Amino acid sequence: MGYECFDVEIVDKVGHLTMIRPEKANSMVPSFWRDLPAIVDEMSASGSVRALVLSAEGRHFCSGMDLSVFGSGDNGLSGSTMGAHRSRRNERFRSTALHLQESFTALERARMPVLCAIQGACVGGGIDMISATDMRYATTDAFFSIAEINIGMTADVGTLQRMPKLVAEGIVRELAYTGRKWTAAEAHAAGFVNALFDDHASLLDGVHTIAAEIASKSPMAVWGTKQTMHYTRDHSVADGLEFIANWNAAMFDTDDMAEAAAAAIEGRAADYPDLHSQFDGL
Repeated sequence: MGYECFDVEIVDKVGHLTMIRPEKANSMVPSFWRDLPAIVDEMSASGSVRALVLSAEGRHFCSGMDLSVFGSGDNGLSGSTMGAHRSRRNERFRSTALHLQESFTALERARMPVLCAIQGACVGGGIDMISATDMRYATTDAFFSIAEINIGMTADVGTLQRMPKLVAEGIVRELAYTGRKWTAAEAHAAGFVNALFDDHASLLDGVHTIAAEIASKSPMAVWGTKQTMHYTRDHSVADGLEFIANWNAAMFDTDDMAEAAAAAIEGRAADYPDLHSQFDGL
């Protein structure tokens, strides 16, 4: 199946989702918001994808939401169905915002980790998106901007909710209030970006190497780690400790541990079964 905004590839249990509108700096048109969660949900449900790399073609990673999303017609925030009634107009805006938020929440709820490879500009909705992923890697020339403030708008698709859990709140406030460019070096120093690479080719090679390492581990243990870290982020330490006790009581697989031990003794790569497919029985 072809997509307007994405190329999809799965090799050796690593998915690769590439944004393919470089001539438009990979802006997020209406089809982007529909297709992204559908693709990610399908990979997650398959049980066979153990890590996902999100990258982009061209000079820039993502220029944010395309103006067509705000335009007239059924896809836009100013759609013809809004009419003159303020309550209908406001409800349409709210429903659209919740729909856009859900597109990025798909990255967070996926059973496999999502790794971003970022070059050039990552602004506006681009930061909303990468804030919902597990890890971020960038070229040295990359930069970030919470650009909504520059058009008189408050960011509303996840940056202000997720980014303060990733870096110091004061940094996020400065970036959100000013809309200034945040360099890759600054983002790396703040811990928002895991590592920097000299160019796009080495960035993709490096990120795929990390994704392959993740894919070699027990997918159940990786999923449990992701679930536990997300839960702990939003709850107290005591709640998080109880969550992992309950998770492991239900999900801990002694067969995976035995395979890990056998592989280490025999000097070979461990061979773990995939997660169950969530399509089974449907």
